[in-house]
Amino acid sequence: MMLRILLAVTSAVGVAAMPLTAQETGNKLAFEVASVKPNKSGNPPTMNFPLGPGDVFNPNGGYFSATSLPLVTYLFFAYRIMGNQAQYVLPQLPGWASTDRFDIQARAEGNPGKDEMRLMMRSLLAERFKLAVHNETRQVSALALVLVKPGNFGPHLQLHPSDAPCSLKQLEKASDLRTIDGGFPATCNGFFPLPTSERGHVRYGSQNVSVGFIADAMSGMAELGRPLVDRTGIKGTVDFVLEWAPERPIPARPGDAANSQSDLPAGPSFQEALKEQLGLRLESEKVPMDVLVIDHVEHPSEN
Repeated sequence: MMLRILLAVTSAVGVAAMPLTAQETGNKLAFEVASVKPNKSGNPPTMNFPLGPGDVFNPNGGYFSATSLPLVTYLFFAYRIMGNQAQYVLPQLPGWASTDRFDIQARAEGNPGKDEMRLMMRSLLAERFKLAVHNETRQVSALALVLVKPGNFGPHLQLHPSDAPCSLKQLEKASDLRTIDGGFPATCNGFFPLPTSERGHVRYGSQNVSVGFIADAMSGMAELGRPLVDRTGIKGTVDFVLEWAPERPIPARPGDAANSQSDLPAGPSFQEALKEQLGLRLESEKVPMDVLVIDHVEHPSEN
């Protein structure tokens, strides 16, 4: 449940891109000035651009601002961690990394892009949280996405049309999200929560993403306990919408009690939805996976 909630905070936008590794820090980019402060206000999080794994980003003159977020969110942003990696990284962190909240304001020279901001955040986490990491390749048990019938897609999965209307504009708020024919989000290169047909269901959609991205993003949301990998053979990018009834519903708002399962409408399980809506099924296999290993982390130093 904790993994699904944390991913829900950062998965509003994402793009099918290879994650930056711990070694790809170039010339150790760093913010010119930065402030890290604990936040015990209980206020909802804010950020001046999406901290999910995607590229949606409005150039902002090198200014980074986020409030009331746990260390794990900043870490996931810095290393572009999605569901597959998250389920291995989260258990390595101390409890406070998910519960204690921090405000970070920082400024960089020039007008850096989002990936440059990620590298600067790595430097900041190393300096203020004494974060030390390395990467290991491990052989792990995974679930592979395959087509139920080779060459046939489900009704809610399609190859991304080259002439489809597409926006990369950063959403100011969730209500700004629009959909096009088929119910796909109008904003591309993202992984977006969408209105559901039934209370207690979960519904996500994307435009112009790879199936590998869908697998990585969904592995945390579906809580299957194993990473998901793409074995469909689908080339290029796709559009999809998927709705299912999770076994353990997420409360509608912080502080709300989750509804009991008996109170919720029946709906397809994640695997049933995959088959019926996307024409995909899961197969078990062993795969090599690059895992981020946390060597050291501690509470931030004072400003």
